[in-house]
Amino acid sequence: MEVTNTSSSSIMWFFRDKGFDDPSIDKMLRKCKQLDKAQSEVASENWDYLRNIVGIQERKLPYIVSRCPKILTLRLDERLIPMVECLSSLARNPREVASAITKFPPILSHSVEEKLCPLLAFFQALGVPETQLGKMILFNPRLISYSIDTKLTVMVSFLASLGLDQDGMIGKVLVKHPFLMGYSVDKRLRPTTDFLKSSVGLTEDGIQSVVMNFPQLVCRDVTKVLKPNYDYLRECGFGDAQIAIMVSGYPPILIKSIKNSLQPRIRFLVQVMGRGIDEVASYPEFFHHGLKKKVESRFKLVKRNNIVCSLREMLDCSTKKFHDKFGFSEVTASYASL
Repeated sequence: MEVTNTSSSSIMWFFRDKGFDDPSIDKMLRKCKQLDKAQSEVASENWDYLRNIVGIQERKLPYIVSRCPKILTLRLDERLIPMVECLSSLARNPREVASAITKFPPILSHSVEEKLCPLLAFFQALGVPETQLGKMILFNPRLISYSIDTKLTVMVSFLASLGLDQDGMIGKVLVKHPFLMGYSVDKRLRPTTDFLKSSVGLTEDGIQSVVMNFPQLVCRDVTKVLKPNYDYLRECGFGDAQIAIMVSGYPPILIKSIKNSLQPRIRFLVQVMGRGIDEVASYPEFFHHGLKKKVESRFKLVKRNNIVCSLREMLDCSTKKFHDKFGFSEVTASYASL
């Protein structure tokens, strides 16, 4: 690696002292042209600040700097300290700030006044409570890199078009799943909601319910995830109306692993429990319960004691309430789990 000037030489020695190899240094220099003029004193000061004040572990700093070399060129009091202090005011504990920076190092390169403050105001206007703003930003710090005009406003308009434009509903959705805002409306969210409406048969109210209760569903790929699960449910014998009811009642059914989740549960339901799939259609939460720890163990108890009950009666309660409801003692329950 050829050193061209004193500044370059200075920053080279800094990187080598921190354990970076030449290929990594070359990559950072290509990524951040400002490094050519960076001073090792500034870089060292910023490095120490992140380690000693912010609390980022030394072993994680090379990764952070590699992701955003610009961090080492910024003036501490002009950019890093204001951002860290603002993020700290939003955090419930200091470790959340270090975690957010590790997730998305470029957050430190953004301006508090030009990016973070307008972003916070945007979310507050959507009804996001002040106590939840920190949760959103720190959980998904990449939000600060999104344009309010060309990305976030488009997302809000799309959610409003689904009928989620009242009583702070959009804000509640975004708090529940901040990563929703990272997806493209045209490439992912609209195709997904169109699939839920045209193929699954959800009504407008059904789609609103899904987005409000489990927004992760509309972030998944139709071809790779949703349609295979939908087709599998049809192969099992569920009718279109039943699938629509199940998806509305338990949206994760369309993203659960067929091999590891849906198949074993349906097999156990039909072949071991001797029940029909119609009962699952009216209680889709069946797919939420642990097969071994909950479904099998409780089935053994009710079968051994000749108790007739619905899936909901058997599963939709805590262990204590289940035992109290059917009069099982701890000894009996322990015996059934063997």
